[in-house]
Amino acid sequence: MKQIIAILTAAIALAACGNKGQEPSLIDPAAFNDTLGGQNVALYTLRGKDIILQATNFGGRVVSLYTKDKNGKYEDIVIGHKSLDEYVHPEGERFYGACVGPVANRIGRASFMIGDSLYHTPANDNGVNTLHGGFIGLDNVVWTVLASTDSSLSMEYVHPDGFEGYPGNVDIKMEYLATSQGEFKILYSATTDKPTAFSITNHPFFNLNGEGKGLVENYLMEIPASHYTPIDSLSIPTGEIASVEGTPFDFRTAHRIGERIGEENQQLKYARGYDHNFCLDKAPGEYGLVCKVWDPESGREIDVYSDQPGLQVYSGNFFNGASNGKTGRPMPFRSALALECQNYPDAVNNPAFPSAILLPGQTYRQVTAYRFGLHQAN
Repeated sequence: MKQIIAILTAAIALAACGNKGQEPSLIDPAAFNDTLGGQNVALYTLRGKDIILQATNFGGRVVSLYTKDKNGKYEDIVIGHKSLDEYVHPEGERFYGACVGPVANRIGRASFMIGDSLYHTPANDNGVNTLHGGFIGLDNVVWTVLASTDSSLSMEYVHPDGFEGYPGNVDIKMEYLATSQGEFKILYSATTDKPTAFSITNHPFFNLNGEGKGLVENYLMEIPASHYTPIDSLSIPTGEIASVEGTPFDFRTAHRIGERIGEENQQLKYARGYDHNFCLDKAPGEYGLVCKVWDPESGREIDVYSDQPGLQVYSGNFFNGASNGKTGRPMPFRSALALECQNYPDAVNNPAFPSAILLPGQTYRQVTAYRFGLHQAN
């Protein structure tokens, strides 16, 4: 009898081991097969080393991203919806996993100058400023799919001259890659026929335990940035480039995100936590590591690489549990983390910031990668 029990126990253990790397249940592509404005929308599945990514050409949205934890179990670690209709008609957060622009982040007073010309953009943020492009940004349009493979998705969108106030016909190309290094890598390029404001990014919301499971305050984060850009009460940069020394914004060595987020600090009060641009300590245009975030519970780590000058860190301060994600779980306060590689916010109105003006004859290029793995203790 003991021998039979031992054999059964071994068989159960073997089966459990065999299931650790089993592919998870993916989002149903049928829920995204539709047309919007006469253009076809679909869901595409990309696979790289230990990652499975699903993205749609509506807004270039990352719908799901499965990675393994320290026990080899897959979990979807981005927040989102399970159908196209929920993205088209969102009840809460609009920017889940999307490409945002033509100017990511905020434009102060919903206006900017290029030379002697004044341009007005939609005041979709507090009725005063422009956020992530406007009412119909790059997140709300159908991108044309140029090519797709098991590990890549290439898309294009031409942002028309004058749309939402932005000058120039801007031809934007974007390629998503799931790489052999376990990365979600994004390649952007753009050209214009008129001088215009242009600075885009991707807006994934991460929960390293899986959607609706735990808070980002428990993650450890490291950012090589000795300065950041303070904001006013409406989250517009004041123009100052301030030292992080002696502040809750010093992540040059790893700190738990929740360690200092509740300190008596006016900047934290304005944003209800972290929602700030970090000025990265690297040469202009240099591609390199700009952030590390890891979760002690799951063991998952994200290493972010980019050639952009800034990193916007948002700690999910406006989630309130009122809306659910694709799993049906509510999204409570600080249950998701955004890490957006980009130019400084409101750079179009701050000459001291890196330029956000794209000219005819120039080509805008950007490379950003989110590399997924397990945290290795030093």
